Amino acid sequence: MERRQLLTLLGLAPIAHLTARVAQAEPAGSAEKQPTPAQTAGPFHPVRDQDDKDLDLTRVKGRAGRAQGQVIRIKGTVCDQHGQPVPKAQVEIWQANKNGRYAHARDTNPAPLDPDFQGWGITETDAQGGYRFLSIKPGSYPAAQGWERPPHIHFKVTLLGYHELTTQLYFAGEKLNDKDAILLDTPEARRPALIVAFAPVEDAAEGKILEGEFNMVLRKAGPAPAPATPK
Repeated sequence: MERRQLLTLLGLAPIAHLTARVAQAEPAGSAEKQPTPAQTAGPFHPVRDQDDKDLDLTRVKGRAGRAQGQVIRIKGTVCDQHGQPVPKAQVEIWQANKNGRYAHARDTNPAPLDPDFQGWGITETDAQGGYRFLSIKPGSYPAAQGWERPPHIHFKVTLLGYHELTTQLYFAGEKLNDKDAILLDTPEARRPALIVAFAPVEDAAEGKILEGEFNMVLRKAGPAPAPATPK
């Protein structure tokens, strides 16, 4: 099945047009930063609230265990198209566990769940636009016949006065990146903005982990339309 047909089948075709518009939004020679390319939220965005959705996804409140898999730390900044930090933005992530399984009722993947993996986290950017999460590297999983999604993490960033950003982080060096229908639907020149290289670091509390930096650029919303004049 062709990539475009797969996207249409999964209801993701509109993303192609959205990412194309993002890539073309910045005039040639402009000093402004390009907005981070949009990506689909997919079918597994959390629909049920949970008690624990803090920035540490490796532990679940009330449980003594720790999530299975390679611990990673994701950090970065959120700025606008002029490079100015965006404080108090809500940054949300959700992802599959080590086995490529989401804790979501719609995920029919037979891979095992991990009861010690939080799977969903929300934080807020600081005064410099910075944020961070502690998580694990997700596994890949089958999305359709002949299509296996590479490890990835979903992001949603929201703040009044800015266009909402929904996107995905990919891991550098993954062979499945080169075949992924969703990543390939992002213009080639913009794909590096979504691919993060993780490097080993020693953390005093966590021991040896992998750390990567994912910076995002939001578009400011235009002014609200003037109220209609009564007739």
